[in-house]
Amino acid sequence: MTKKEKVAFTMKTLQDLYPEIPIPLDHKDPFTLLIAVLLSAQSTDVRVNKITPLLFERADTPQEMIKLTVEEIREIIKPVGLSPMKSKGIHGLSHILLDKHDGKVPQDFESLEALPAVGHKTAGVVMAQAFGVPAFPVDTHIHRLLYRWGFSKGTNVVQTERDAKRLFPKECWNDLHLQIIWYGREYSPARGWKIEQDIITKTIGRKSVLKAFENK
Repeated sequence: MTKKEKVAFTMKTLQDLYPEIPIPLDHKDPFTLLIAVLLSAQSTDVRVNKITPLLFERADTPQEMIKLTVEEIREIIKPVGLSPMKSKGIHGLSHILLDKHDGKVPQDFESLEALPAVGHKTAGVVMAQAFGVPAFPVDTHIHRLLYRWGFSKGTNVVQTERDAKRLFPKECWNDLHLQIIWYGREYSPARGWKIEQDIITKTIGRKSVLKAFENK
């Protein structure tokens, strides 16, 4: 298979498996998505989805969020981890949204990444899922799978994102990034990996990955 054929096979398989693509983090608007994505750093979407209803019951707008203290936010979000940093980020970015953006989440990468506790990946998710702007935010699943599939050297997420954007059509980025996440969770996890269920890796995977699996 040529690389072009591997890319086409991957895209077709993902589309067949996930013609409808659910967004993993529960939210109702750009602000609640931004907060949910921020909370998901080094946590799981399942855990975040259990905590955000408790937080958003108290405050689901920047106006309401700044009425809470950093300590109150921290107490609510403690189960997702990194609560000291995340609570300060949530409180701080809420102030900035009100002071600089009329209380609205900005629709450009530069402004998003200037917000406290918002990195490139978080900005990419918000741009893609809230505003439909093509982006390819790379999480651990995407980083792992693009390496397994031989589409990236996998040395860091910056390189993986660059490789993904070069390989896949821009109009497909937003769907593909979600499809790969779901595929990674269901068919190609980091632990408990059963290659017979992982049709994409079994078909096009990097030789070193397949050999290492066979030698286990």
